[in-house]
Order: sequence, then structure tokens, then C-alpha cells
Amino acid sequence: MVWKPLRMRRSGIQRRVTFPRLKEGEVAITWIGHASFLVQFTDLNVLIDPIFADWLFLLKRVKRAGLKLSDLPAADLVLVTHAHFDHFHRPTLRRLAAPRIAVLPWGVGDLAEGLGFDRVIELEWWDTFARSGWQVTLTPSKHWGARMLRDRHRGYGGFVLEHQGRRIYHAGDSAYFEGFKEIGERCAPEIALLPIGAYHPEGMRNVHMGPEDAVKVFGDLGARWLVPMHYGSFRLSFEDMDEPPRWLRKLAHRNGLSERLRILEEGVPEVF
Repeated sequence: MVWKPLRMRRSGIQRRVTFPRLKEGEVAITWIGHASFLVQFTDLNVLIDPIFADWLFLLKRVKRAGLKLSDLPAADLVLVTHAHFDHFHRPTLRRLAAPRIAVLPWGVGDLAEGLGFDRVIELEWWDTFARSGWQVTLTPSKHWGARMLRDRHRGYGGFVLEHQGRRIYHAGDSAYFEGFKEIGERCAPEIALLPIGAYHPEGMRNVHMGPEDAVKVFGDLGARWLVPMHYGSFRLSFEDMDEPPRWLRKLAHRNGLSERLRILEEGVPEVF
């Protein structure tokens, strides 16, 4: 008998994206997939945790990125929340067109060497880096930042990006913790990009959040819009791949949040 490897077909469509023309104060958010986003203002393009890999070691991507990397506009700013391979993907970063500034947590800057950035900034929790009318703040999270098992010196967190009067919060990876209330009080984010996948079995919720946690975090932050992420691209845990958004919709309806929930389609820009 000849053994044949199991073949898994990737779902999802890669679109040729037409990015919207924005007015001052508008922001366009394109979910690339997993925790990857393109955030656009009239004068600023920001990539957050970009990853276009089909494979992460033995882990196969089960849903394609929503657009091709070659279709991205040049990034003025790249934010990476922590050094885990599904968030800090060196091959993707190396292929970005003329990236200017990378902002990373403490202890992660050495991983960005040789990737073509003009400048690499490391932040501690609550540090802010500002330039040309925009600013970004690294916020705490309940996770960990090691690239390998022993390099525990590396930091982690989320980011609040502020520009043209808008505030967008990307939580990175995190379990629920009381610190989200402080993030809401200190940063007052308007749009919250929150992870909702990789929560089963129960022990995973020591470092990740599920839909119930995301709804609680959304309340703690006091944000206007909830945009879910970190689901559907890689099988990181044992819940069904389509369970997180389905469960989140039910919870939003139950809590009167349906009109404030924006579930994005990969590769489709949404204007806020």
C-alpha cells in the first residue's frame, strides 16, 4: 500500500482590490486574514501583523489571504504586536514595498534587521511614538512574546493608532484581563480589532480569547465598533473554523450589539 499525504484545499478568494478614495477623517480597514490588517487614511498606510504565508512550518493555511501581497500599497508604518510566527512573519515583511517605519514591542527589534525598514522603533507598555500627525501606543495584553522557547526577554502587546481624530485598537493576542478597562480609560479607542479564535480546549483561554471574552473586552474599552480577527485562516486549536464568527453574531444579538459589530470579508476594504 502506498501512503499518500492528506491534501487540504484552501478556501477563500484573492481579490484585485480597489482601495477607496478617502476624505479627511475617514479610515479604511481591510482585513487581510488572521490578525493582518491594512489601515488607510488619506495620507498614511499602516500594516498590522502582516502574514501572507501558505505554510507556517507544518501548519497549512486553510483560507487564502484576501488579496495578493503585490497589490498592497507601500506601507508608511508597520506594526507588529509580538514575535510569534503567525504575527511576525519575516518572509512577508521582507517582500513589502519600501517599508518606512516598523514599531515593535521591546526586545523584538533584532528580528527586523535586514528586512528593509528605514527605522525600527521598540516600545514598552504605554510608550507612544509620534510622527507627522500620527501616533501609536503599545498597550498591555495577557499573552507572551517568545520567538523560541527560551527567549522570554521579548515583549508583546496591542497597539492604539491615532490619526486625523480617529483611534484604532489592535489587541494582538491576549486572554481577557482587567487591563482592558485601563486601555479604554487611557486611550478611548473608537474601533476595536479583537481576536475571537484559538480558545478550545479551555486551557487555550489562558492566552487567547473567544467570542464571549471579546464582547466583554468591547464593553471594557467603550469602543464604538467591534471588528473580529484571529480566526478562519490557520487551525490553531480545536473549535470548528466557522464557529467563532457564528457565536459572536449570536452574542452580539443577545447583548444588543449587532449594529456595532462589523465582520469584515477578507480583501474587502470597509470605510469607517
